[in-house]
Amino acid sequence: MGMTTDELYFKPRLQVINDAQMAQIHAATLDVLERTGIKITHPKALEILAGAGARVSGDRVKIPGWLVEDAIRKAPSRIVLAKRAGERSVFLERDKSFFGPSLDCVDYMDPKTHQRARFVSDNVKATAALCDALPNFQWCMTIGMADDVPADIADRVIARKVFENCEKPLVFCCKDTNSVKDTYEMALLLCGGKEAFDEAPTIVHYSEPISPLVYFDPAIDKVMYCAENRIPLINFPAPQCCGSSPSTFAGALVQASAESLSGLVVHQLVQPGAPFIYGAFTTIMDMRSTIFSYGAVEMSLMTAAMAQMAQRYQLPFFGTAGATDAKFCDAQAGAEAALQILSAATAGSGLVHDCSSWMDHGSVASPEFMVLVHDIVDSVNHYMQGIPVTEETLALDVIHRVGPGGHYLQDPHTLKHFKKIKYSEIFERMVYDQWKSAGAKTFEQRLQAATLKKMAHRPDPLSADTIKTLDEMQASWK
Repeated sequence: MGMTTDELYFKPRLQVINDAQMAQIHAATLDVLERTGIKITHPKALEILAGAGARVSGDRVKIPGWLVEDAIRKAPSRIVLAKRAGERSVFLERDKSFFGPSLDCVDYMDPKTHQRARFVSDNVKATAALCDALPNFQWCMTIGMADDVPADIADRVIARKVFENCEKPLVFCCKDTNSVKDTYEMALLLCGGKEAFDEAPTIVHYSEPISPLVYFDPAIDKVMYCAENRIPLINFPAPQCCGSSPSTFAGALVQASAESLSGLVVHQLVQPGAPFIYGAFTTIMDMRSTIFSYGAVEMSLMTAAMAQMAQRYQLPFFGTAGATDAKFCDAQAGAEAALQILSAATAGSGLVHDCSSWMDHGSVASPEFMVLVHDIVDSVNHYMQGIPVTEETLALDVIHRVGPGGHYLQDPHTLKHFKKIKYSEIFERMVYDQWKSAGAKTFEQRLQAATLKKMAHRPDPLSADTIKTLDEMQASWK
């Protein structure tokens, strides 16, 4: 057959737009930035943009295409992230996907009682530790809002609690530059200083322009601060078809790309080569309920298209998958999460957020949903390994040895390879009588038991000296 021992490997791949369509979307994006422009009122940013060649008239900034493309060329195509102590763990480049949870949920679904209440700081500790326990989540976010602490410092309190309860790279959002600075200083303390941080950042800041095409001054402040300090920045608008963006998917993609890339221009003018992550939460307004949908199939379609645009630009990407509009861990939640995660992985969606806890269109965090989605991610990662084709895996000698009518149960080849099959602790495959004899546990019961077991995990604690320093930092927060 001419086989060699070299492994033939093909990664499953999804494309939702072709090269000609990507070229059209790019050209339209440049047209929007050149003709429509963006609204910025930040004096320093206006000065920088005007000096670089943008046309500034009042608070309207029109950015020429060459300036946009120059910023794309200058931005790095690869960002390496590290765990809190500096161990490199996430290599964000090309079409690789790394899954992580969500942020800023206002409610918490208790896995013991299934009661829903406001998210408080102890819930941050619980969800961060759970994220640390789940190996297919390679990074973490500040999952909830901490309703029990003063609003002025809540964003930093939850970041600190994630640092204490999860060792993985942290993506965070916050209200202003003071909060970014304080979170950055905590990260520097934990990783060993600026030199170590610059080699592999341990935090990524998430910021948003306002759709359509508006930047508030605090957002520009954060963009500029992150560029100056080389803190990786996600610039992530949330255009909603029929509401804050055109109803057509192509139109929403053009606006979303213009919004993300306009931030890149400011970012690269402040510090060429600073790490920047492109993306947008592109979804639809449900015209029956007016909600911003987190479970819509159109969200996955447009996210996949944006991922392709990121790969065309050679920019790292921030994607979305694993969310649901369902209120509980029911069939709707599982179906929406599974479709999204498979789409994200096969499209190559970079840092994929919301893969754990965003239920009820982004309002409630559920540890049980985290565990369910983690199992789905594990299945999708298994799928993404493809089918290796080698002399060993084709198994011609094995087939010949067993022959017609035989079986493979005790064959050495079976013993060598059977553990490569995925098994789940929450999805069962027993026949009915076995299932009944084993306790007749429903899916919901198995999911609850698995969740409570995993929530017992705690990462290695920080030293007493480090905790003391964090206490001193917190006491100084404004």
